[in-house]
Amino acid sequence: MMDSVIMRLEKSVIVRVIHEEPIFSEMFIAHLLGRTIRVESDLVDQLFNSSEKRLARMLLLLANFGKESKPEPIIAKISQETLAEMIGTTRSRVSFFMNKFRKLGLIDYNGSIEIHSSLLNVVLRDQPQIRS
Repeated sequence: MMDSVIMRLEKSVIVRVIHEEPIFSEMFIAHLLGRTIRVESDLVDQLFNSSEKRLARMLLLLANFGKESKPEPIIAKISQETLAEMIGTTRSRVSFFMNKFRKLGLIDYNGSIEIHSSLLNVVLRDQPQIRS
């Protein structure tokens, strides 16, 4: 999470710029497609995955796994309550899974959360539960 500026743009202005500026058009459409794919993935995740797997996926997303840049520790102070809201479960379940992930060596946390690449295997496997 970072500071942001929100601006409202008129639809007619955006349509005009899309028609007149091909570079902007490519970037804008790529952004919309990426966002649509992310929303669809989130919906599938919510419908078919356990809260444990949803938490693992959310931690990977927050740490920028799968992006061009190198994965980073999650620096922002993110509470277990916030994580619970993001994945649709309770804070106690998030706490339980975070402790389990730490015991399995999938994450470290002490002020910030450090995600290990081994957590990616949890999300990629088609197993409903992480076994210890």
